[in-house]
Amino acid sequence: MQRRNRVSWNPRSLPDQSGKTFVVTGANAGLGYFTSEQLAGTGAHVVLACRNLAKADAAAAAIRTRVPGASVSVLQLDVADLQSVREVSETLRALPRLDGLILNAGIVHPSTDRQVSLDGNELIFATNFLGHFALTAGSLMALRRTPGSRVVSLGSLISRLMDSSLDDLQLATTYNGWKAYAQSKIAMQVFGFELDRRLRANGAGMVQSLVAHPGYSISGLTPGIRSINEVSRGKRVIDGLQTAIGAQGKHHGAWSTVRAAIDPDAHGGDYFGPRLLTRGAPTRQSATRTSRDRAVAARLWERAETLINEPFL
Repeated sequence: MQRRNRVSWNPRSLPDQSGKTFVVTGANAGLGYFTSEQLAGTGAHVVLACRNLAKADAAAAAIRTRVPGASVSVLQLDVADLQSVREVSETLRALPRLDGLILNAGIVHPSTDRQVSLDGNELIFATNFLGHFALTAGSLMALRRTPGSRVVSLGSLISRLMDSSLDDLQLATTYNGWKAYAQSKIAMQVFGFELDRRLRANGAGMVQSLVAHPGYSISGLTPGIRSINEVSRGKRVIDGLQTAIGAQGKHHGAWSTVRAAIDPDAHGGDYFGPRLLTRGAPTRQSATRTSRDRAVAARLWERAETLINEPFL
């Protein structure tokens, strides 16, 4: 049975998280930046795990300016490079505590032509899903020793528009940019729910896995911040017209992720998204059938373990 949403949850007035540590991948722009800024505003220490250190430093500086007293640090991570993931996982395992691992980084605008990662995997799949699978596996030790820790996987509304049984992950001969993006996000949702089931089955229920989606969140409706979100006047006009079809800014899109990460009434296996599906305050929602399909999850898990060349649990 689906639990009732907490009526008192207010994304503009978040519970104190002082003393906690959260790691956000892809934190230098977009949803990742605003997720990090909002978590920093709760008093938590936020680690910005980003591929580009200069952009990560700029994001950290922006958060410190906008959130007086914010505690943030940066860590170089390329989720599309499994060696980078292994090195960062080692760093995360050494943290005294890890309260939340926010799997946010990703390629949002797919390329027309198929590309591959350094490890030879289709690039969107490698970036949006496989690197996060490996990072979670590598960081599990720190999560397990932190009471109440959570993993939050970033899904997408595209899972309601396109479906996939995830049988052709590499798309070697059938590549299409949007198909690749949809598969990667469906994989993230499948992973998030399967992770929660496996953690419970393995007696690691102290770590909870949740999934969130940001609705329809676009740059032109997002506050302008130098080096973070610099949008032309023309794009703001064009994006502004999309409010009629339910668009919102990325600062609001981050609300679902933040609620999944820190709402004391949230639990493993929960799925959060905007109340009006594309926009609004975050509420607990129902995921697609494929996202919770155990057979799809088992195949994805086995294939992912083979690709990272190590067992997850």
